[in-house]
Amino acid sequence: MSLRFRKSFKIAPGVRMTVGKKGVGVSAGVPGLRYSINSSGRRTSTVGIPGSGLSYSKSSGGRTYKSDAYRKRSELAKQEREMQKLEAQEQVRLEVELFNNKLALLTSIHHECDDAIEWLEVASTSIPFDSTLPGPLQTEAAARLSAYKPGFFERLFGWDKKRRAELVAAVEAAKNEDRETVDRWKRMTSIAKRILQGDIDAYFEVVDEFGPLDDLVEFGSGFEFGTDRPDEMHISFDVHATEVIPEKVLTLTKTGKLSEKNMTKTMYYDLIQDYVCSCALRIARDMFALLPVKNVYVHAYDENLNHATGHMEKVLILSVHYDRSTMDMLNFSLLDPSEALANFPHKMSFKKTKGFEEVEPILS
Repeated sequence: MSLRFRKSFKIAPGVRMTVGKKGVGVSAGVPGLRYSINSSGRRTSTVGIPGSGLSYSKSSGGRTYKSDAYRKRSELAKQEREMQKLEAQEQVRLEVELFNNKLALLTSIHHECDDAIEWLEVASTSIPFDSTLPGPLQTEAAARLSAYKPGFFERLFGWDKKRRAELVAAVEAAKNEDRETVDRWKRMTSIAKRILQGDIDAYFEVVDEFGPLDDLVEFGSGFEFGTDRPDEMHISFDVHATEVIPEKVLTLTKTGKLSEKNMTKTMYYDLIQDYVCSCALRIARDMFALLPVKNVYVHAYDENLNHATGHMEKVLILSVHYDRSTMDMLNFSLLDPSEALANFPHKMSFKKTKGFEEVEPILS
């Protein structure tokens, strides 16, 4: 219920002042004829026959201005209000678009994958150039230095010394860049040979250097890699579902306003399941792309409530054994990440209205 405030004062015979919530008004006149003006500029004239109940009123709009500057100010103020309204609607539209994009990202993480590395090809790559001779970048920079001929004004004002010093520095920088190119080649061919020999330490060096899952960190995921066999890799990752999955649905009303409603339990837990399964697929794809392993084991952990203790505990909610041959047959752009589990040995206990429950890990 809203409160209204209105008070009237008699300030002279036939003249009254009215104070309201939206402004101040003054009215004057005699029975049968009255004229009122409000602080907003609105004017009202009332003519009537006393005792008959008949009257006629005529109102004029807000204040009218004679100067162009005042009229222009009113027009601009109106345009500003319309612009602010449009900006607010655009902000709401963008907020809903970002929300929908986040939902799409959460269920399509498996679409992304690093390019596969052919380690045999890398190991057999020839050295970029003879490292006992000047490299291509150094040779090019030295040629520019040798060809430099200062002009008259450069010599007159001493600019040639500064320019020559810059060219000398460029030769040294190019020399260092050539050296780094050779060093990178040596490192990559060395790692490639170790990878092909089944050197597990080389596996971890590649994962650390390429950072294949770095973009998943923005969703709150953390990863641990481990193996003691060259044909397989185990990856554990933390889901952090409550930090990633939204609990409300954002939509636009017909009038362009923001509507925010609680997400249904079914939708919420379906999103969590698809997100976890999408992450697991993505992890396996990246491992098969980077390493010559035949099997990848992915173990997903999340915080669940222990009803016996009343505390949140980190528990295993999904364990999957992915094999390379089956992965190579999947169409990742069209599959459903949760249903794709049917292609692989896995352990998962999931209920539509309760989510994941603890499971035992799949061991190699």
